[in-house]
Amino acid sequence: MKSYDLDGIGMTSARSRTRLVNQLERNGIAHQEVLDAFAAVPRHIFVEEAMAHLAYQDRALPIGHGQTISQPFTVAVMTEALLETRRDSVLEVGTGSGFQTALLAQLCGKVFTVERVKPLLDRARRRFEALKIRNVHSQLGDGYNGWPEKGPFSGILITAAPRAVPQVLLEQLDVGGRMVVPVGADGNQRLKVIDRTDQGYGERVVDAVRFVPLVKGLRT
Repeated sequence: MKSYDLDGIGMTSARSRTRLVNQLERNGIAHQEVLDAFAAVPRHIFVEEAMAHLAYQDRALPIGHGQTISQPFTVAVMTEALLETRRDSVLEVGTGSGFQTALLAQLCGKVFTVERVKPLLDRARRRFEALKIRNVHSQLGDGYNGWPEKGPFSGILITAAPRAVPQVLLEQLDVGGRMVVPVGADGNQRLKVIDRTDQGYGERVVDAVRFVPLVKGLRT
């Protein structure tokens, strides 16, 4: 297994992590557990070594295969929104680098994450092992299908943008649960919060965002 420098030096140090947390707080992230999770998870191990010095800037970075690790502020907004409801069993669609997954692992009972690109999933699994994360369950699969065998979920977080929310994912959301999802075509995406009640689904728009599209099928 690749050896990771979990503490970091210079621009990847705990001090850099603290500066990012302070910036998130200044920009309006108020949930202390979210801020604590950002302080605890070393983002630099979730990017390529050549970009590690950029890991604690508030910006998205490429991770290969046409995917990105999202801007920390956007990740924090999505995580904060998800935590307003139950968090015992959460589905993440789009493991990517694994950074969002690692944050959720700090905050939720069980995390089930699905990734369609095998090399990304393999890398993320090695990172989880290095961080000794034990409450994450991962699967290579088509995110459009979710993980029905493990549902229903109290929370669903989707890290890529479908043009419309797949009905099969809505059906995997438990009553009383919440989905956080970017929706729309490139250039016209909105971050939505969808709550499921006994009467159906209610939604609100949080902000304009920009995510890679949610794509069907596997890449091995």
